[in-house]
Amino acid sequence: MVTSQLQPSQHPLAEYVHRLESGQALLADTPDNLLEVVGVLHSYAIVLDAYSRNLIYTAECQFLVPFSFLRYFNGEVTPGKFFRYLWHDRINYEYAEYCMKTMLWHGGGGLDTYLDSPEFIALAKKATKAKTKTNPLMNGLNSLFPEFPLEQIRQSAYYSALGQFWRVMSDMFTTLSEKYEQKKITSIPQVVEHIKSALVAAAANPITYSVTIKGQDFPIIPKSAGLTFLADTAIPYVEAVFFRGTPFLGTVSYNAQAYQIPTDQEDFDYGALFADPLPTGTAGVPPTLLMHDMRHFLPDYLRDFYLKTGRREGDFLVKICQSFQKSMFCVTTSAILGLAPFPLDSPNPDEQKQNRAYFEGWLNRLKKTRLIAVNP
Repeated sequence: MVTSQLQPSQHPLAEYVHRLESGQALLADTPDNLLEVVGVLHSYAIVLDAYSRNLIYTAECQFLVPFSFLRYFNGEVTPGKFFRYLWHDRINYEYAEYCMKTMLWHGGGGLDTYLDSPEFIALAKKATKAKTKTNPLMNGLNSLFPEFPLEQIRQSAYYSALGQFWRVMSDMFTTLSEKYEQKKITSIPQVVEHIKSALVAAAANPITYSVTIKGQDFPIIPKSAGLTFLADTAIPYVEAVFFRGTPFLGTVSYNAQAYQIPTDQEDFDYGALFADPLPTGTAGVPPTLLMHDMRHFLPDYLRDFYLKTGRREGDFLVKICQSFQKSMFCVTTSAILGLAPFPLDSPNPDEQKQNRAYFEGWLNRLKKTRLIAVNP
């Protein structure tokens, strides 16, 4: 690493600016942090695999089905599976939909732009006509509310895009876990480098989406739209889910006169990096569902680590949330370093200065997150 010719940063979180400038992680490099991060990402990879499959199934097989009551069954409805569903012995796909709708609402990136384009509207109308041709109910809805099917298809596009994004992330975290068990990953910076390398490798992967109606394929997001993994799913996902999020029902008032919710979307701070790790368990707090899902797939070494601390199994959800936040700061570090305007080892003072301004801009956004809390 080339020594920086700049004076020490005067930013309130200068320590973290200097960490990023030297290629280090936002999360401290300790054995416990490494165990927690890799262990929780091992579990998260399994959950993301399930989320991804269900989102893609919904996008492709539940296309323009307005009341899709059985979409969580992935096309396999059996009595045993149905009763387990009623007993809530299942993956909470509602959290996946929460993330999808959060991305849809906040927008950003090429996908958001494309879904308002004339090309998309023409393709969506063509698919709608084929789908509703023999369906009087949908035909009627389409005639009375022509924007309704368009909005449904926009949502389906986000189902598919997020499913494709999570497919890559699931494989990435699975490989990370395997390398850790093989002693090939032994530090937090190596975790960050693994994630960064995988993000760069997948950056240009095309995001496409088509549906099959009566044996004929109808493109919704063709390859010619030019949408890619990093710019059009990864970055909008970080913005929408890590940073902004949405206010959780039951925790703040939606009454406009109460002024508990910011007026502007860019001021939202309900994302994963801000969330207090409290197992409220209310239906309006979607991350609780994710913690419940990950609890089922914890590796033995992480479960044993949790049992040695706190209230043993009594606060597993809190511990999982804390570990998950640590892991997400590693993912955020990977994204920040991967998008830096110039190489970190650049000897050019002007390029070093621009990198510093870039890192300080990120730290301005991270000031109110739980960055300090995960680095006591």
